[in-house]
Amino acid sequence: ALLAWLAFSLIGLGVSACGTSLLALMAKRVPDERRAPAATPVWLMMIVGFAVTAGVVGKLIDPYSPQVLLQVSAGLSLLTALITALCLWGLEKDGDPSLAVAPSTGNERLQKQNFKEAFKEVWTEPAARTFTVFVFMSMLAYSAQDLVLEPFAGAVFGLTPGESTRLSGMMSSGTLIGMLIVAVICTAGAHTRAGALRAWTIGGCVASALMLLTLAVAGLVGPSWPLRPTVFALGLANGAFAVAAIGSMMGLVGRGRQSREGTRMGLWGAAQAMAFGLGGIAATATVDLARWLTGSVTLAYGLVFVLEAVLFVVATLFAVRLSREDTASQVEGSGPPVTPTVLAQAGRG
Repeated sequence: ALLAWLAFSLIGLGVSACGTSLLALMAKRVPDERRAPAATPVWLMMIVGFAVTAGVVGKLIDPYSPQVLLQVSAGLSLLTALITALCLWGLEKDGDPSLAVAPSTGNERLQKQNFKEAFKEVWTEPAARTFTVFVFMSMLAYSAQDLVLEPFAGAVFGLTPGESTRLSGMMSSGTLIGMLIVAVICTAGAHTRAGALRAWTIGGCVASALMLLTLAVAGLVGPSWPLRPTVFALGLANGAFAVAAIGSMMGLVGRGRQSREGTRMGLWGAAQAMAFGLGGIAATATVDLARWLTGSVTLAYGLVFVLEAVLFVVATLFAVRLSREDTASQVEGSGPPVTPTVLAQAGRG
């Protein structure tokens, strides 16, 4: 148990650290007009990895036994480590022009190294602050379902470990399709309301909340409910919100004080990482507590889904607030929209 705790802790630490660093590296090294084309494939490949891995592993561990699970986990861990090593190979080569640092005075160097001052400057920017809260709330809701969906499917609907794993793969497939659909629509309707990222961000959050409430109802109905289509639809809603939020993030990162792109991306990456970690802990703890208080597995999971829906509604309110701040900034002539249709740039790029 101690080794498992240590292993999962190190995995979480590594994923959060490299994810935030990757976002900051992209913000620094990729030109403004290429950030969306660079960010979109990264997230798409992440979702593809989830979908493929869940589908393959779900088949490999059936018929289930602890020995088979250990063998599959060990093989997957080794494969993941090898792929990670290949991805990092030569990422920051010596002499890479994009890594060159312009000469600066001592005062400028000190200012760049003063993280506390950089953080304060970014936090005073209304759009950056609002978007940070939006990222935290939406990712908290998004991540809370990861660790409870499979146990819910097994406890309430009687799915085997392999079947519940494939169910997660189905949800990831829905997320991938949702992201692609929104990307295509935003590319085709770059200058129309259909291509507005802010609308897809808000709509995706609302749709995710509705599907989570549907899952809560599904638990009350029981095995006769069409669980797989419901989970797939939840994935579609999550994908729509996620890709629109990514586009908004890449459009926002260059706004405000110059030379703070890495700080903004690091702030949003940290908010996302904290939300992912807290979401899994809070969801599983809530299930255990609610099950102990009510004595009902169905009510326990239903409560978690309802709370996730509430978080998505709160995230929607912050997305609306961000949209209003963007509109106000345009009226005052302070710059371009906070959420430009950068996915259209991605399609043309």
